[in-house]
Amino acid sequence: MASTVSPSTTAGTLDLPALSERIRNAADISVMVIYFVVVMAVGLWAMLKTNRSTVGGFFLAGRQMAWWPMGASLFASNIGSGHFVGLAGTGAASGIAVAAFESHSSLLLVVLGWFFVPIYIRAGVMTMPEYLKKSFGGNRLQVYLSTLSLFIFVALRISADMFSGALFIKLALGLDLYLAIIILLAITAVYTITGGLASVIYTDTLQAGIMLLGSFILMGFAFAEVGGYESFTEKYMNAIPSVTEGDNLTISSRCYTPQADSFHLFRDAVTGDIPWPGTIFGMTITAVWFWCTDQVMVQRCLSGKDMSHVKAACLMCGYLKLLPLFLMVMPGMISRILYTDMVACVVPSECVKHCGVDIGCTNYAYPTMVLELMPAGLRGLMLSVMLASLMSSLTSIFNSASTLFTIDLYTKVRNKASEKELLIAGRLFAFVLIVLSILWVPLVEVSQGGQLIHYTESIASYLGPPIAAVFLLAIFCKRVNEQGAFWGLMVGLVMGIIRMVAEFAYGTGSCLAPTNCPKIICGVHYLYFAIILFCLTTTVALGISFLTKPIPDVNLYRLCWALRNSEEERIDLDADEKRPEETEDGVEEDHPEKSRGCLRKAYDLFCGLQKTGPKLTKEEEEALKKMLTDTSEKPLWRTVVNINAIILLAVVVFYYAYFA
Repeated sequence: MASTVSPSTTAGTLDLPALSERIRNAADISVMVIYFVVVMAVGLWAMLKTNRSTVGGFFLAGRQMAWWPMGASLFASNIGSGHFVGLAGTGAASGIAVAAFESHSSLLLVVLGWFFVPIYIRAGVMTMPEYLKKSFGGNRLQVYLSTLSLFIFVALRISADMFSGALFIKLALGLDLYLAIIILLAITAVYTITGGLASVIYTDTLQAGIMLLGSFILMGFAFAEVGGYESFTEKYMNAIPSVTEGDNLTISSRCYTPQADSFHLFRDAVTGDIPWPGTIFGMTITAVWFWCTDQVMVQRCLSGKDMSHVKAACLMCGYLKLLPLFLMVMPGMISRILYTDMVACVVPSECVKHCGVDIGCTNYAYPTMVLELMPAGLRGLMLSVMLASLMSSLTSIFNSASTLFTIDLYTKVRNKASEKELLIAGRLFAFVLIVLSILWVPLVEVSQGGQLIHYTESIASYLGPPIAAVFLLAIFCKRVNEQGAFWGLMVGLVMGIIRMVAEFAYGTGSCLAPTNCPKIICGVHYLYFAIILFCLTTTVALGISFLTKPIPDVNLYRLCWALRNSEEERIDLDADEKRPEETEDGVEEDHPEKSRGCLRKAYDLFCGLQKTGPKLTKEEEEALKKMLTDTSEKPLWRTVVNINAIILLAVVVFYYAYFA
């Protein structure tokens, strides 16, 4: 054991620039250059191949996606660099229970494909706030959900991913954190802002492949280094840092000794760091919010060719979501065995010496392993993997955020906006979002409470459950009305914000220094808090709905589960304020093509604003609308995906039974 630790601990004791020297060789740099060239090429190819000159083409890839790029995109949009850093870090600190955050997704993806997406497609919506508006009427739900979603994108998703990606680049290339972030965002922005959803999905597919390949190779190296699975379970329990006293602190042994239940997914309901009732119920609630009502994930599914393709994509992603335990959590735990003094450091002055942060260095578990274990060339590949995971999440978020802004907020201000104006507004908004995200990074850098995954999951538990409750009620309980849904959301939001602000103000505390936050606010585990929030929102929404008058069925055809197959004409609650269809651009038609210069043509081609051929007749428009809201399936493929769903559920049950 000592022999495996000594060379690496010395590397850990050197300052961080020592690691960045490792990647400065021809093999690594050429692998990274090739990777970026290929990504840009795929993005440009998808951009020119697909129709981006309509709102549906730019934001929903024209509903022409096959199941495999869609499934890969669901996976890549979800797995950001925050997962590599966060899951491996929490794995190093406390064992495998954190993997349940990932494996829960497999169940919820089946729920998404079989229950939620058919309703969204039948409703004919592009965004989630738009669905709430169709179901309940009024504007306030739509505006509230759009605004909250955009806030969550910046506070939770973009900033956590950018922080972890930049941390990796800082380690590997020795660049300044902000310079690294700006370079990354510039490349990412080019093909998101110009390319629309199709280019995002195709580049995601490439990134998902690279991500899986690279992390499988690293997992192999890690298990080989530690001597196989049996040896790994034994050595992990003995991975205690050599320095456990200092800084005039009395440090309890539980702060640096691996937990006795490190290899259990289900942990004690009171004393566990991730208690089992929270794992079963709390995580399921946040997963309903994340997978079934979140714009980024649902937008992927709405771009599918037909329902069977959507279901197959959900199944593919469901299988892939069982891998993070082996590809990220276990390598993080192995990192603790190999670099115990750095990864498991507990004395603040020691931690500062190793990684420059006094709370702990678990966030560095995965990046250190990449730079230490991988040979030249493969290190470049793994750095590309981290960049791939970062860029694929960011592109997905930027595309979805600009969709939300354009369709739910911009059309409120300019309800007569032309299709061209909407496309330009969406692209400009993506640019604004990038600037906001760069300004947010210092906050994540400061509030990196030792374990990134607990930061992201706790914020999800404070903001997600009310949204999950309202969507579940909208789909499965047609008695709920606008007043009930709105006040349910408001009560949930106020409670969630109180808890979130208290945690930001008092800090979450660590093993050495517990937080001073009042027990009544912060004493409940965040997963239990999610359950309370969900139940409270549901109770308020149902209570107020039963006291006020119901929404007539004629407004709900094809918007809820009970009426999903109704063929009768629906009278939309928002019928009086539909965006006027774009008038025929008679003015432009009169100008012959020759009046447009080469630069103008190139600009139009790049931004997808070129002419789209003749205008459709009334009948053609009706047929197109019918096609876009069609959820029929071929009997053979329906049977194939249903059987596969049962197999996936059986695999998930076995997975939980084995690791519970």
